[in-house]
Amino acid sequence: MSQSKKFQPALPATPWMTNIMDRPLTSSPPIAVTETARRLTAGAQPAPGAALITRIPVRTRLRDVGLRPTRQRVALAEILFSHGHRHLSAEDLHAEAVTAKVPVSLATVYNTLNQFTEAGLLREVAVEGTRTYFDTNTDDHHHFYVEDENRVFDIPGAHVAIGELPPAPEGMEIVRVDVVVRLRPKR
Repeated sequence: MSQSKKFQPALPATPWMTNIMDRPLTSSPPIAVTETARRLTAGAQPAPGAALITRIPVRTRLRDVGLRPTRQRVALAEILFSHGHRHLSAEDLHAEAVTAKVPVSLATVYNTLNQFTEAGLLREVAVEGTRTYFDTNTDDHHHFYVEDENRVFDIPGAHVAIGELPPAPEGMEIVRVDVVVRLRPKR
């Protein structure tokens, strides 16, 4: 009778690799942060509830929203949620995954981000037709977008007041209103 082989990581085991599927995110492995991610999170203030997202084990969070906790989903969730609330593009997350030695294709990153968004773990922020960011803060809030830097960050507090909205067409309902305020340096 042949026994199935236990998964062996390609890298030597480190303390953060033990029980990767069940540990809270606060014990995430140290990863080298890309320059893009460093710019995106520079000066970011933790949002209310930011500490809460790091206390629930990744595997549990994925199962709670109906997603199977595969190795790649868990690894990408670790990278996404271990830094509090932030805004990342698929390319940013892929670069961080490569740096963290997570074997994942850009297509898988896109698919995973879309699955996380559909499950309510992320919020999609479309700033241009070809540029989309994914926000780990799913609460209602609005964004600034710095055009020359391709940088997105939250508008603090309740500084955006939405006036009267038009009625939704028959059979439809308004789900959410997203405001993206575009910025550039003064000329």
